[in-house]
Amino acid sequence: MAFTTLTSTQNQFLETYLRGTTRTLTSAQAAATFGVQNLRARVSEMRQNGLRIRKTTNSRGRTAYAVSRRDVFGDQFKLYA
Repeated sequence: MAFTTLTSTQNQFLETYLRGTTRTLTSAQAAATFGVQNLRARVSEMRQNGLRIRKTTNSRGRTAYAVSRRDVFGDQFKLYA
């Protein structure tokens, strides 16, 4: 099992990792790879702060999250700098 030690907050890391890329992340992937135990809570916080988050179901029936390049206001600058 791979594990990465985060040097920033989980929200900062997730914004950098997902925003504007074609990457998606499931709860199982987030926990196993990055140690993010409650991805749904982090996604909820990111939505409340104005990020556009797409929720899809992958081929295994798991919920996967992706973050749009632009936030709800149309800006591209980072919210968690």
